[in-house]
Order: sequence, then C-alpha cells, then structure tokens
Amino acid sequence: MPAFNKILIANRGEIACRVMRTALELGYRTVAVYSEADADARHVQLADEAVCIGPAQVSQSYLRIDAIIEAARRTGADAIHPGYGFLSENADFARACADAGIAFIGPSVDAIHLMGSKRLSKIAMLEAGVPCIPGYEGAAQDDDTLASEAERIGYPLMIKASAGGGGRGMRLVQASAELLAQIRTARSEAQNAFGSGELILERAVIRPRHVEIQVFGDTHGNIVYLGERDCSVQRRHQKVVEEAPCPVMTPELRRAMGEAAVKAAASVSYVGAGTVEFLLDASGEFFFLEMNTRLQVEHPVTELISGQDLVAWQIRTAAGQPLPLRQEEIRLQGHAIEVRLYAEDAAAGFLPQTGQVLRWEPELLPGVRIDHGLLEGQAVTPFYDPMLAKVIAYGETRDDARRKLVRAVERCVLLGVNGNQRFLANLLEHPQFAAGNATTAFIAEHFENDPSLQPHSASLAELAIAAALLYQASAGARAHQPGLSGWRNAGGAPWRCVLKQGEHRHAVELAVAAGGPQAQLRVSRGDEQLCLRLLASDGRWLTLELDGVRRRQAYHHEGEHLWLYGEQGNLELLDVTHEPAGGQNAASSGAVKAPMDGAIVDVLTSEGASVSKGQLLLVLEAMKMEHPLKAGVDGIVRRIGVSQGDQVKSRQLLVEIEASET
Repeated sequence: MPAFNKILIANRGEIACRVMRTALELGYRTVAVYSEADADARHVQLADEAVCIGPAQVSQSYLRIDAIIEAARRTGADAIHPGYGFLSENADFARACADAGIAFIGPSVDAIHLMGSKRLSKIAMLEAGVPCIPGYEGAAQDDDTLASEAERIGYPLMIKASAGGGGRGMRLVQASAELLAQIRTARSEAQNAFGSGELILERAVIRPRHVEIQVFGDTHGNIVYLGERDCSVQRRHQKVVEEAPCPVMTPELRRAMGEAAVKAAASVSYVGAGTVEFLLDASGEFFFLEMNTRLQVEHPVTELISGQDLVAWQIRTAAGQPLPLRQEEIRLQGHAIEVRLYAEDAAAGFLPQTGQVLRWEPELLPGVRIDHGLLEGQAVTPFYDPMLAKVIAYGETRDDARRKLVRAVERCVLLGVNGNQRFLANLLEHPQFAAGNATTAFIAEHFENDPSLQPHSASLAELAIAAALLYQASAGARAHQPGLSGWRNAGGAPWRCVLKQGEHRHAVELAVAAGGPQAQLRVSRGDEQLCLRLLASDGRWLTLELDGVRRRQAYHHEGEHLWLYGEQGNLELLDVTHEPAGGQNAASSGAVKAPMDGAIVDVLTSEGASVSKGQLLLVLEAMKMEHPLKAGVDGIVRRIGVSQGDQVKSRQLLVEIEASET
C-alpha cells in the first residue's frame, strides 16, 4: 500500500481536533472540511488547509461524499480519516475514496457494509459462533411479520434500527399493545437518521452491563484486543459515562470476551480500529450487540490505561504497517473514566441547547484530559450533535480517577449555553456508581430524583453576587471608572433590583454597609440576608468574600444579561428592574414556542382545530433528535406560524391557542 502525506479529516468538532493532533505529531499535513456554520470553528483553525463543503445542514455538507472527495482532490490530500459519526461507517464513502485513489483510514468496504447492518452482522456472528441475543433478524419487514416474531420472542423486547446507533431507532417494548406504534416510530426515526427503516427485534436483557472490546487489525492478518470499556451508564440508549477497565471484569472473562471479539473481527478480515459491543448479564453470560467499524467516542479511556495512541495505530495500519504490539505485549494499568459534556438542560428533560459560547475555560489538572473543539464566541447551532467536549481522568485506582473527574467536571467553566456538568458530577458521586454497581438501568432506578434533574432556583448567595456585579457595573459607569469604584457611601437608600431567571422573578435589595474600593455589601431577599465583599474583578473572574469565606466566581456580563458559573452550572439572569410588570414578556399558556433552534418536520394540527392539553401539535428536529411540541391548554388553534420544513429560532412563537373557558 503506498504511503500518504496529507490527511483530510472528514469531520468536525472535538474528534476532528483530536485526529489532527496525532496527525501533526506524526508529521502529516492536515486538511479540514467545514460547513458554512463552522467557518470559524476550532478544527478549521488547527488545520494546515480548509475547504468549505456546503451549507450548515449535514445533508448538504458533512454527508456529501462528492464534496469531500473534491476537497481532497483540490488540496492534494491522499488519505481521509472519517472520525466517528457522519460518513465514518458508510461503505459508499470508503468505496469512493478507493475509486479516487485516496487511502481510507478505516476498514474495508465489505467489513463496513456487513457490520453496518445489525441484521446482517448478527447473522454473520451467529455463523461465526459468537454468542448473540435471541431475536429476529430476517429480511421480511412488514408489520405482520414483525408482530408475529415479537410474539415468538416474548416481552419485553427491543426494537433496533438495523443501520442505527446512538440510541436512534431504538425502542423498548413492554407489551404487545405498544408494538405497532413503537415500530412505526422506530422505523421513521431510523429512516430519517440513517436512510434505512430496516429493523431487528431482540429479547430485552434486563439490567445488563454494556461492555465493549477494542479490537485492532492490520493488513498482515494480525488482530488483537486492547481490553474492555464499561459503558453501562446510559440515557436514552446513549452513553453518559465510559470507563476502563470494567469494574466487575475478571481475567478469565476478559480473555473470553476478547477472544470472541477477535473472532468477530477475523470473520470479516478486519483492518483498523473497531469495537465489538456486548451485553453482560449478572451471571457472567455475554451476548454480541453490534460492531462499530470506526474509532469510538470513548477511545481515550483505552488510550490512558494502555499507554497507546489509537489514532496513530489507525494511521499506521492504513499505511500498510503491521500492528505495533502483539497480544501478549499489550499491558493495561490503572483506571480511566470519561464523561461527555453536552449542551443540554438536564432539568428540562435534557433538552439540547443552542446559543453562543461566551466563556469556555476548562481547568487541566494532573491526570485529566479534555478533548474538545470549542472556541469562545462560537455558536452552538441546532444542526449538529450537542456534545461539546469529553472530560477524561486517569488514576492508579478507580476511585482516584472518579474523584479527579468530579473536580475536573465542576471546574469546566461554560457560559452562554447550558451544560450538563451538575448532572455529571452528581452521577459520578452517587454511591451506586462509586461502588462500581451501575448497570444500564442505573439512571432510571437510582437517579430519577436527583436534584440536577430539577429546575434550580437561584440561591440568595447567587442573587447577591449578581446584584453586586450589576450594581458595580452601573455605579462604575456613572463614575466613568473601571473596577470596583463608584460605590455610594454607607447610610444611603438601598438599591433595589429585579432579576429574572427563566419565568421566575427575584426582588433583591442591596445596601452598602461600608464604602471604599472593597465595599462591604448587605443583600436581602424578603427576610433572608447575607453580607459579602467584592475584592477583585476583571470581567471574567470575581474574587469575593461571602460570610467570611473567600472564593472565586466565573461570570460574564453583557447588557442586561449576567451569567454566573457555580456549583449548579450555568446560571443566566436578566436584569428586569425597569421592565413593567406583566407587559410583553408575560408568558401565555396558549403559546407554543420553539425550545431551541431547529427545523419543523411535521405539523399535526390546523387553524381552527380543537386541541387538548398534552396533544402533539408539531415535531421539531434539532441536534439529530426529534422533539415533540404539545399543547399546554385545552382550546382552539387560532394561528399556526410555521410550515413543515421551516427553520425556526429558539423561543419563536409557533402556535397560538385560545384557551377554553373551562
């Protein structure tokens, strides 16, 4: 196989940045591709060259095989790394690379095609003697056949998109009455996400662990496994926490699963990085789930415990070099845990968030790695997956890694868009997780009532800090002086402000107890009261003393908006002191607004129609997920402001309902 010199990364975000880092270390030139929405993205800035491949929508940019091949031709790139997602497991893309004489840094077309189908891969694994979950993987896809097979398998069962991944096109069915509706939903979601509505059915394995084996093959016939990863903690079938090694793994079980994974890879003469996923039940029995023919999101935990760079392995095997280690030479040491930082509101059903990244300031600690593609000022748009970064910690023991990770997550300052830091930190500190007992049922069984999943009402301390910062800004502006100047003398009338958090208003009073450059302030809300002192402020960090305890507070102030980053994550407050009560910002229960930027994919009502509270009216697609929008009241639809296919902005009014008098 001929050597190559310039690698185009057919991806975006943190994985594009991650691949570029290793490519540059190995001396390769790099090419980025980007959509119009990503023109100023970090991966574009890191590359030697970059080519715009189309508009923001993935179907017109990152999924356009012809545009990516043309970008490689124009820049002279002789190899393409697909990252994960997008075209990484697309056999047509791998074939197009080969036809253009470009090295594809991944497995063969045949391996991608076979393993990209849950149905075909399961048939192949059964033939290869790999343990599989009982189910239906036949070619007949009509509702009657699926219903008949479901009765044979028994309930509960799983519906899975044959071409799927990431939880899309996957449904748990508890009883036959649910089956047909769930089949239709899964088929529609699969068709929209993967271009194929083909489904398989499997017996549901209750409370298993999700354990995957990292495999690697080369063109010389060598295949090895590099231990396992436990990815059991999941939400909506999407991984939340990944760790290596698995807390309940034994040497014997690791060998059995590793050898089964190698057998699966060998059945398709596998080359490059791959992951064979298994479900592991409480008895130690394991079943083949699927094989991912690409680098995994969670590959850093394997890198940390093995001391190997898996992207470097990918590049070298694609260039025809043999694997750098034999199976007996692979050593695993220590423990690593990874979490995914998402732009989402955990307290609002994990609703994806859009907006501008006003502050991004992760703190790198010893033993902590952060893979990201973020820049301050960039927009988080509705067009792509809401994952922003991965935070990974390594320690000699599992608890060392877990403790480091909690601190690293809490210290990742993200302002402007909501992140899931509080959810992640609470999860990592949960006794069941800390004990290593988490299964795929962990969140549903042990975490549904966690405070991170409930709306956070700003505390008096947070309101006090916000009021002090807003007062400082207004006083400093009046005095035309920067910093902590402009405070009124003690004894003046209290300064009153109203801060709005979401739909809630908080009235706060602030009085200067002692003036000067480090004024002592007394802040009250009703009968509550506390004292604080502002010591230093630079527009990014505030140093303050609160009830005698000194601390630092990250913040961003812009106009009437103030963002604080603290233990509860990203808190956004709006100064509405001078806004009339009620007025144009009063919420209407009959107004259906877009919860985020996105596209309307279905309109299920009409003007003049009678609707009931909770009735589905619209379906909004954003960040690769469909979001149902429902009526908040009983009433009559008076206006529909959108049509199918329209792009909408966050908080845009979509439907107006005149509530019934009853």
